[in-house]
Amino acid sequence: MGIKYKLKLKDLKLKYLVDYFSPVLKYFRPKKKINNYEDLKHFIKEKSAWVSQVTLYGYLKTRMGAKYVLMFEDEIFLGSINKAKWNIYLVSLQDLIFYSISYLKDISNLHDTEKAKEIFYDILKEEKKNNIPQDVVESSSKEFEQRFKNIDWIKYYKDLPFNNSAIALYEWSPIAEELKTLDKKIVLNSMILKWDNIQKEFKDLINF
Repeated sequence: MGIKYKLKLKDLKLKYLVDYFSPVLKYFRPKKKINNYEDLKHFIKEKSAWVSQVTLYGYLKTRMGAKYVLMFEDEIFLGSINKAKWNIYLVSLQDLIFYSISYLKDISNLHDTEKAKEIFYDILKEEKKNNIPQDVVESSSKEFEQRFKNIDWIKYYKDLPFNNSAIALYEWSPIAEELKTLDKKIVLNSMILKWDNIQKEFKDLINF
């Protein structure tokens, strides 16, 4: 892709392992009630990371089979995974932010939709310490603003709220296009099924 990666191969390996296991381990922590917007931001950040990374790495492992371990030796491929991870994660963030605020807006019109912007940009700021690529930040910010401008807050959470992140998983996964075409339905469904669980969890935990 013409992108220069500053991380050495051994650093990319370590970063990959952290990315792979961290969201999974966090998912099994005791569930905390969502009592305010700070709790909501934490929930959105954690669950978006879990969904995006588990589905991406799960798809790669399924498609690559026994060759899966070889990607640890390929710096270019690890770089592609890193770029895919960030792009899928940021679309996942948008979807879960819009879903959460839309849900709250519908059940209680007191909730401020500007909180969606606050949560999104706070998380982006926090992710800078994790070396999020600047070009991904800029493109995602533009996409977020466009979606925010056109969203129907009352209907959003009822009408395929996680479609964008499912498509992002399909489009950004570093798999040959001819293979992805064969996998499209399975890939999209894998993301949607994960989000179904997150929606149920959100409704159980929301407490404000």
